[in-house]
Amino acid sequence: MRLTLFSLSLLVFQLMAVPTWSLEASMDIEIEDAKIRRMHDELGIPANYAEQSGLPAQAPPLSLVSVGKDMYGREQRLAPQAADAWRQMQEAAKRDGMIVLLVSAFRPPELQASLLQRKLDRGESIEQALRAVAAPGHSEHQSGHAIDVSCAGCPVLEAEFERTKTFRWLMQHAESFGFSLSYPRDNPHGIMYEPWHWYHTPQDAP
Repeated sequence: MRLTLFSLSLLVFQLMAVPTWSLEASMDIEIEDAKIRRMHDELGIPANYAEQSGLPAQAPPLSLVSVGKDMYGREQRLAPQAADAWRQMQEAAKRDGMIVLLVSAFRPPELQASLLQRKLDRGESIEQALRAVAAPGHSEHQSGHAIDVSCAGCPVLEAEFERTKTFRWLMQHAESFGFSLSYPRDNPHGIMYEPWHWYHTPQDAP
């Protein structure tokens, strides 16, 4: 009987020793997943969207830092590593006479859902809307590592951006700062051509 009580006491101690952060993190992920699924259901996003589009789920950033205001005067944020890379790239472009304007950066799933809903309210089908706006949970903006950019005198978020000197500069130099064009023409994800959308690939800390 004493051995049994000892074994039970040991089991209770082991359970109490499980780090609470791991349990809380797991619960947070489950809550987030349920929230995303609810958004998809409400918007009518196909259940096989992930497989069909090939767009991976994007984990939210552990932290965000301000990168100042965008071209509309709104405060924008990025993951710290992406923020540093953006500032460095913006400064390098400026030295070469290019002013790269920030249009948007981090977006939470709720904002992504509202962008899709806005398109649906205008009469677009969900299939049409998903060509321009990734589903909540799958947008690179949710990672805190994606930016939309523009330049003076160019229509915002339009393919015309590819005809600007700023775009040509980005095509030549963005890779050296860790940024790449996510949605070129005929990309496999079914997303429209977006010369303004750039993703910063996170680098492992040394």
